[in-house]
Amino acid sequence: MDQTRIKIQAFLSKVPLFARLRPDEVDRIALGTTKVRVARGELVFQRGEPCVGFHIVVYGQVKLSFTSNGGAEKVIELIGPGHSFGEALMFMNKPYIVTAQATEDSMLLHVSQPVIFREIHGDPDFACAMLAGLSQRMHSLMSDMESYSLRSGTQRVAGYLLKDCDGAGSSELTLPAAKAVLASRLNLTPEHFSRIMADLSARQLIAFRGRHIVIPDVEKLRTCAG
Repeated sequence: MDQTRIKIQAFLSKVPLFARLRPDEVDRIALGTTKVRVARGELVFQRGEPCVGFHIVVYGQVKLSFTSNGGAEKVIELIGPGHSFGEALMFMNKPYIVTAQATEDSMLLHVSQPVIFREIHGDPDFACAMLAGLSQRMHSLMSDMESYSLRSGTQRVAGYLLKDCDGAGSSELTLPAAKAVLASRLNLTPEHFSRIMADLSARQLIAFRGRHIVIPDVEKLRTCAG
């Protein structure tokens, strides 16, 4: 077996969806998996194209979005390393309903539909793991809808900045995408997003330069997240 296949197997075995599989099961999935390299700004797929599998991000980041007839973009999700996308439509045999674009140079793995269906038919535990992953994605989307409907713009931005912060004290982070992309992800205009960031900075709840964010006191910012 060549070195490329071995590297694919090593990565697949670390993906939560496949973590409990036996080596021979990972071997079979690797046989239906291909590497996809995409440069920053390059499309992975467009809305309306057939979905014949799903993708996993090895490194980089992929943006899932809609574009209106007038050209306005709505960012649905930002997918980072170790996470997957496209599973639901693969099961439904439906074309893609969003466009996927790399926001930075990325490498993805494309796992073909036939190899997944074969494993599901042969292993109920694998089928349950796939269902758990889809349920988690649905829960995340429902949480987003709740946030858009019930939380103010400031609460949404503060909550996003705090999503990976544990405990109290200070924290630092780097925004994973341009502010316009994050604004769309949070259902805000870029101007509104910028005003909220400036307000949080004026209140000394954050300090930022470009994408680098410093949170001096996590607990104080948490009071803004609601």
